[in-house]
Amino acid sequence: MLSRRTMRLALYEPDIPQNAGALMRLGACLGVGVDVIEPLGFVLSDRRLRRTGMDYLEGLDLVRHASWDAYLKARKGRLLLLTTKGDAAYHHFSFQPEDTLLLGRESAGVPLDVHQSADARLAIPLMAGRRSLNVALAAAIVLGEALRQTGLLPGMGGAKT
Repeated sequence: MLSRRTMRLALYEPDIPQNAGALMRLGACLGVGVDVIEPLGFVLSDRRLRRTGMDYLEGLDLVRHASWDAYLKARKGRLLLLTTKGDAAYHHFSFQPEDTLLLGRESAGVPLDVHQSADARLAIPLMAGRRSLNVALAAAIVLGEALRQTGLLPGMGGAKT
């Protein structure tokens, strides 16, 4: 069962260990749990993941899920997909403390059924002609705004309305 201390990041079948390590480090530094939905494109002990995550991974609230179906059975709160196909700009969205930000595979995003399972699909506005940001950068941008809105950013002390 997932812990529900605060907002979470969910990584759907990540395939680049350095990005997964950066996302885990982001979660550890900001007090946000991370759910990893298998299968993975690497093993969790990968040295590239460990190098990127450094020693921050030791205190991380990390939960592994054997499949998308297993994750769906365990999840709580709203599921917010970060996607280039989003119909809402993240900075116009009202976040809640129990939200989970779902990130797709770096190489392929998420399949249609996962896309349709999301409660909202959020996009980051980009300059014309630019396709997308690195998944870890996108997560950092949106997570920062979500934590700021909800008062969960470390050092803010309490939820804001």
